[in-house]
Amino acid sequence: MSKLTEWAPNTVKSWSVPGLVLVMAAAILVMIVGNWNSWASQRAEQKTDDAYTRSDVTPLSTKVGALVASVPVSDYQPVKSGQLLVQLRDDDFRAYVQQAEAGVAAGEGALINNQRQKQLQDARIAQAGEGIKAAQADIAAAHAGIAAASSAIANARSAMDATQAEVQRTDLERRRQEALIAVESATRQKVEQVASAADSYKAQLASRNAEIASAQAQLSSREADLAKAQAELGSKNAEFEAQKRQRAVLDSQEMVLKADLNVQKATLVVAQSNLGYTRIVAPENGRVGERKVLPGQMVSPGTQAISLVQDYVWVQANYKETQTRHMRPGDPAVIRVDALPGVVLQGSVNYLSPASGSSFALLPPDNASGNFTKIVQRVPVKIVFDPGQPAVQRLRNGLSVITSVRINGGE
Repeated sequence: MSKLTEWAPNTVKSWSVPGLVLVMAAAILVMIVGNWNSWASQRAEQKTDDAYTRSDVTPLSTKVGALVASVPVSDYQPVKSGQLLVQLRDDDFRAYVQQAEAGVAAGEGALINNQRQKQLQDARIAQAGEGIKAAQADIAAAHAGIAAASSAIANARSAMDATQAEVQRTDLERRRQEALIAVESATRQKVEQVASAADSYKAQLASRNAEIASAQAQLSSREADLAKAQAELGSKNAEFEAQKRQRAVLDSQEMVLKADLNVQKATLVVAQSNLGYTRIVAPENGRVGERKVLPGQMVSPGTQAISLVQDYVWVQANYKETQTRHMRPGDPAVIRVDALPGVVLQGSVNYLSPASGSSFALLPPDNASGNFTKIVQRVPVKIVFDPGQPAVQRLRNGLSVITSVRINGGE
């Protein structure tokens, strides 16, 4: 009994220390696991080796199909903005430009001809208007002539009536004097005077009749002139309307010619653009990649001819999402490039990506189905180099680097 009593305290004592150590170790492990992300995000310096140098790479492709005439650059050659990289044969395209220029010239000539025809038509319209005025003047003159002839007829008839009365009076006086001379109650001289007066009035009566006939003929002539002038006025009015309609036709033709000219000009622009596409030039300063085409090769629209790598280089660092909690644009960064051992470059955070790198993948992950395993995501961070560092000029696109970003402040 005494041995059992003595063994129990010793056994408990021997197991209590290791058990306490295990409990403390489990507690520490749980605390580390539960607060690891928080501790990682609180670090003043965030470091990653998932980082690479980057620069814009522009694939230059053909817009038109043709034979390659020349490639006046070599692989990896530095080039300036606007420098010729690939020249396609442009014989056909120059012919298309000349054909389009001829079409534009023809369209402009047709418009000029239309303008001259309109000027001539305006002159014809003015001439027809003057003809209308002349016909109206002839009608007015004919009306005046008719009025004058009618007045002359009336005056001649009045004079004829007066003369007729004198003829009757002198005839009666002649008979009376001849009767008196038969009984020797009048002189021969008196009879001769009365006979002479009677003959004179008869002659005047004949003249008055002739005047009436002449006035009537004049009236008929004026009436004929009036009818002719009215017919001429109708003809001039018809001609005036026809000339106006022809002017409207020329206006319509002008609209068609302008539309056709616009088509020809657009065709010329397209032809000139296609001619320009036979020259592939560098859009910016940089360095060309490998040539994809060679002289004599037939290329089609969309064929990649060469690539241009721009000189401006930056760093894309893919930080874990737990490292970017307090990272802000402007935070200083230290960059070490594997290709330049011992060289330490300075830079700063330019911006953080608005989404994780997996969001921009060709096939983004879909975690809404099947089994799920949580994976820490990476957020691309753009880091730019501080100016005045000659070693930056030796960098190329795609080099591996190690970046360390010092956090300026936290939430």
